[in-house]
Amino acid sequence: MTITLTAFERSPDRGRGLARDMRVRWALEEVGQPYDVRLLSFAAMKDPAHLALHPFGQIPTYQEDDLVLFESGAIILHVATRYPGLLPDEGNARARAIGWMFAALNTVEPPIVERGMASIVESDAPWYAARLPMLDERVRGRLSQLSARLGDADWLDGAFSAGDLLMVTVLRRLSASTLLNDYPNLGAYIARGEARPAYQRAFADQRAVFTRAAGAN
Repeated sequence: MTITLTAFERSPDRGRGLARDMRVRWALEEVGQPYDVRLLSFAAMKDPAHLALHPFGQIPTYQEDDLVLFESGAIILHVATRYPGLLPDEGNARARAIGWMFAALNTVEPPIVERGMASIVESDAPWYAARLPMLDERVRGRLSQLSARLGDADWLDGAFSAGDLLMVTVLRRLSASTLLNDYPNLGAYIARGEARPAYQRAFADQRAVFTRAAGAN
């Protein structure tokens, strides 16, 4: 049975490849697995049919035969352990790559998402200007640590892995800010990820959804 993902019918990222189905599309492209996409409106995401797949009414979800998964990290871990290409064969290297997957989602992404959400929902609040430097400093702290660890290496731990895939998608959430300007090695790291043919295919597919939705207006 073909893998089916769910994604935004009209993504709030306006075709920038930031919605979390992008990282799952990229993973499937890396391992050469075909997939279908079922597009959902925001209203449909709260319908009982979708809540049966994702109890929090979000995207993406992953369906294959009788398996249903939600949470992009869990989906990518499943894909990476089922198909070759995203995790090393050697046991210790494999464990380290999985560790970087968790680091991307649990350590690096939270302050980035918090800053992004504040700029969307709090920018008109009287406390926003005073709070932004603190949010920026939290992000810079993580970027400094990550930059120091990456150094001049191409990837986080040897060959490209699911850990790099997730880390690149997390860092791309800062593309509209200037916070990455002080970390040229992280900028180059993101560019290497974006240059991968699998990323390019996934981005083109997700971008096409936005283009079609915009043309329908």
